[in-house]
Parts: sequence; structure tokens; C-alpha cells
Amino acid sequence: MKFLKPTFILLFAINIYFISAINASTKEPFKIVTIASKLNHPWGMAFLPNGDILITQRPGQLRIVRNGILDPHPISGLPSNIVARGQGGLLDVALHPQYKKNGWIYLSFSAKGAGGIGTEVARGKLVGNRFTSVEKIFVLQPKSRAGQHFGSRMVFDNDNHIYISVGDRGDRPRVQNIDDPAGSIIRLKDDGSLVKDNRWYSRNSDAKMVYSYGHRNPQGMFFDSKTNTLWEHEHGPRGGDELNIIHKGKNYGWPVISHGVEYVSRFKIGEGNHKKGMEQPIHYWVPSIAPSGMTVYRGDKFPDWDGDILIGALKYQLLVRLKMDGTKVLKEERYLEQKIGRIRDVRTGPDGYIYLLTDKRDGQLVRLEPR
Repeated sequence: MKFLKPTFILLFAINIYFISAINASTKEPFKIVTIASKLNHPWGMAFLPNGDILITQRPGQLRIVRNGILDPHPISGLPSNIVARGQGGLLDVALHPQYKKNGWIYLSFSAKGAGGIGTEVARGKLVGNRFTSVEKIFVLQPKSRAGQHFGSRMVFDNDNHIYISVGDRGDRPRVQNIDDPAGSIIRLKDDGSLVKDNRWYSRNSDAKMVYSYGHRNPQGMFFDSKTNTLWEHEHGPRGGDELNIIHKGKNYGWPVISHGVEYVSRFKIGEGNHKKGMEQPIHYWVPSIAPSGMTVYRGDKFPDWDGDILIGALKYQLLVRLKMDGTKVLKEERYLEQKIGRIRDVRTGPDGYIYLLTDKRDGQLVRLEPR
């Protein structure tokens, strides 16, 4: 029998202790209420003013929960070039901040086109059970045949600019090329036109729309209107999932720096985990939790959580709460581990409750209410 090296044993013990300490941090202060089930790999959700909830399904369907009941019929009229391949499909959904006045609903998805598939965003209006007046506002070029790392969350800021997260499409050399929007956060006006104060607006390329770059696969984004802060998280490789505050024109390092390592060889990636001129995360996870979905809690149902960050995790099937002091993480607490499945999205509802989507063929929409 071969014995493990003492260094390996020590690191393993420290890692297990660290995980256990986080998981044992607190008892769940909420109860789980199931709102809808039989959702096919739900990915994103948005709350309509009348209380209905829109839910995207990655295979390509947009569903709606009306009066607490899932309509059995998907909404028709979605863009015809949506393609579900690998990690792609119908992804996020967001309402325009002035939805009551203009009725615009935004969808992000992977779409087929010349050269393969890539992230796109369209907007339209809901009339009855049909998506109408459809307009494309963003198309990632070039397309590729890869089936991973599409992003793709959408949020609006206080000026009604839309931010779109785009993954690296599994093609690392694209990310540090500022003229290629892969691996970036895009900022556009609500109709898809360019924002003139984007850092690279003067370049004669797609860099005009890039707000920040150096991202691997951002699957969580939230604009906190109270503090005017754009939060983002992204998947690392083996370890190194990141929570970032996004600033205009900044480089977030991928694949030059990372707190993760290569999947197979476990060698360091690029030049290590620090480099001058590249941003460091506010918080990161080793080992990875595979984060997806995020909200900064602003509600009255969990007053002790005001300003805290809630993040879904796919890998450990749990909900992470980061206790915040401004932009500083004080501690991490974990809930629901392996109780409801892979958590794909996390939102604060207009009612102040917390809503989660579980990513599986028989996925659920659940609501967390205080005990």
C-alpha cells in the first residue's frame, strides 16, 4: 500500500475543515415553498408587474406562471435561430426598467449563424401568449462550433443601459483581444445602439460595445441601484470561481491570471494569479462551487440580510450567502446543500421573498420565506 505524502494530507485536511466550517455556519432561517415544477432545465426568470413570472427553459421555451400556476403552453414567437447545444439554449430574461410604459422584454440565447453558434440578445413584447415585435440588439461575432461558455446574464443600470455577460466560448485567445467581444461584459443602450462613453468607442471594431474584458464564463450579474454597483461572478476552471465588481475599461485577467488551475494537469494557468494592470476578485472559491445566478438582497422579509449577496451553486447544489460590509465579504454561509438540486438562478422578488430555479429536467421554481 502506498502512503500519501504528508503535505497532501495536510492540504486535504485544511480543505475539508474549511468547507465544513462554512457549511456548519448557521441553521436555515427560511422555509421552502414550491411554486412550480415540471420545468425543463429552467435558466432565468423575471417578474411582471401583475405578479406573473416569466421563466426561460434552456431547450428553447419561454414559460409563464400566472396566478401561481404554470401555464402548460409555452409562449410562441421566439427568435427562430435559438439552438440548444451543450451549455447553450434559451438563457436569461429581463424586463426593461420602464416596462410598464414600453413593454420591452429582453431574451439572451445561443443562436445559429455563419460559422456556428454564439450569444445573442433580442427584445420583444408579450401579447397574450405570443412574443411579438422582436428586434435583435446584440449578436456575438464570430460564431464558433464550441458548445460551452455562452454567459449570459443581462441587467440594467440607473440610466437604462443594458449589460450583457458573454463567455469566452472555450477559446481562450479571444479573451484578451479587445476587438473580440468574447469573454467580456457588453454595455449598450436599451435599443442596442452604442454608448458613446464606452472606453473603446472610438475603435473601428466591436470593441465599441465592450465595457470590461478578461472574463471566462460569467453566469451571474446584478446591478445594485442603491449603491450604483455592478456585481458579476464567473466560473473558474478547477477552482478560481470569482466574484467581481465591474468597472469600465478594466481587465479581469482571464486567461493570463486565475486562482484556479488546469483541469487535467493541475498546472497553473497563464502567469499565475496576479499581474499588474489586471483586476483581483472581491472573493473567490477554491474548490469551485460552479456559481450561477445572483442577487443583492434588498427587501423587507429578511431584514438582517440587507445588502448581502446570494448566489446559486451548481456543483454542490446549494445557496451561498455572503455577509457584506459594503464591498467587503465578512463571511460566507451555505444553505440547502443537496436538498433541492442544482441552483441555476437566484432573484429577489418584488414581494421581498427570495426565488430560486433548480436546473434539471424536472426543475422547480421555489420561494424562500422566513420561518
